[in-house]
Amino acid sequence: MSIIQELLISNAAYAASFDRSQLASPPAKRLAVVACMDARVTVEEILGLRTGDAHIIRNAGGVVTDDVIRSLIISYKLLGTREFLIINHTNCGMATFTDEELQQRMAKEHGVDASQIHFHAFGDLRENVEAQVQKIRQSPFIPQAIPVHGLIFRVEDGRLEHVVSA
Repeated sequence: MSIIQELLISNAAYAASFDRSQLASPPAKRLAVVACMDARVTVEEILGLRTGDAHIIRNAGGVVTDDVIRSLIISYKLLGTREFLIINHTNCGMATFTDEELQQRMAKEHGVDASQIHFHAFGDLRENVEAQVQKIRQSPFIPQAIPVHGLIFRVEDGRLEHVVSA
């Protein structure tokens, strides 16, 4: 059986007892979280959240890109979020390469210039968390009244470390 077939079977079982159709679109805790897409980082479990509690925005590295800013603007402006979290994690793959290395690899393997792709690799985890918080704080579209917190999830023991609030 293929993965898609397994997933559709699992979805059918889920849909049979689905009971969340009445949840409101705005997040109940008025919270938006930006986190890494790493499969070990289950944001809802880490923070004790339930479906409907928060907006969860994920990408490689938990990086604040223009698209993340776009999502945060929609989250607070149209859906009422009033607090943001950035969660990076230990042993992140984004700290194992540089943008230049991956750009060169892509060009070599695909025969196409990849120098315009910004992968947002980073070296120092703590510095990266602080930089992501600052990207939000520096956006002219995000009110200064919205608290922004940067955290590190330790995949070794499941604990969160508070790095910065701005």
